[in-house]
Amino acid sequence: MQSVSAPWKFAPLNRPFTPGPATRKLEGIVFDVDGTLCEPQTYMFSEMRAALGISKSQDILEHVYSLPTPEQQHHAMEKIRDIERRAMLNQVAQPGLSELMAYLDERGIRKGICTRNFDTPVNNLLNKFLAGSVFAPIVTRDFRPPKPDPAGILHIARSWGLLRKSTGEAGVPADPEEEEERRSAGEGTPDGEGEGDDRDLLKTQTGEEVADASGLIMVGDSIDDITAGRRAGAKTVLLVNDVNNHLVDHEHTDLVISRLDQLIDVLENGQL
Repeated sequence: MQSVSAPWKFAPLNRPFTPGPATRKLEGIVFDVDGTLCEPQTYMFSEMRAALGISKSQDILEHVYSLPTPEQQHHAMEKIRDIERRAMLNQVAQPGLSELMAYLDERGIRKGICTRNFDTPVNNLLNKFLAGSVFAPIVTRDFRPPKPDPAGILHIARSWGLLRKSTGEAGVPADPEEEEERRSAGEGTPDGEGEGDDRDLLKTQTGEEVADASGLIMVGDSIDDITAGRRAGAKTVLLVNDVNNHLVDHEHTDLVISRLDQLIDVLENGQL
């Protein structure tokens, strides 16, 4: 397990929360699904690209959404879903999954999901391995924009009532209807504009209430997961494996674990 230094840490869960300049209350944890809650099924991606006739360098969802007609998009998406439906029959729970979820439930820590999967394999995993453990909201592929955009994580933060006053930077408004209206009106910061990783978010006014994910942890296994978490303002945890170990030293990675239940001691003792 590897951790990086930070100006503040989440308060230990093994004692009552005491506010302080170097501690913050943990408000919830957001999980990816494939490769995080269940063991990786990375073979799916090569099968999907083969079915779609695209190269390894192309993002699968970006390709689908770029197709010129709704009919073509639907047909391509069904090809992907068929592969996921077959793969979900072989889902295997990550080591430490049940132990971590039992601990979070005991501590009353909220749990959400932000994934690029569609809902059927997500529900299959929850029903198979985590019946009775509540995850809400569950952000799946139908939510756009997908990771690495932070909008899904910020949507979860907003649904949990986690808000702050904007200082004028890009963000997600507190009112979801207002967000939809402003996105429809094209008020986002266009690609290639804005500062750093904020170019896909919405412009906000100083003092405006916006979603605040700084009290959250994003747990995932891919660059999309840790980048979305960092852009949202959450702490990030990488569940490392043989394929993603190049992300251990990535600037968006705050903590590295090799199995899920390693998070229990981290949270108990305020090590993140």
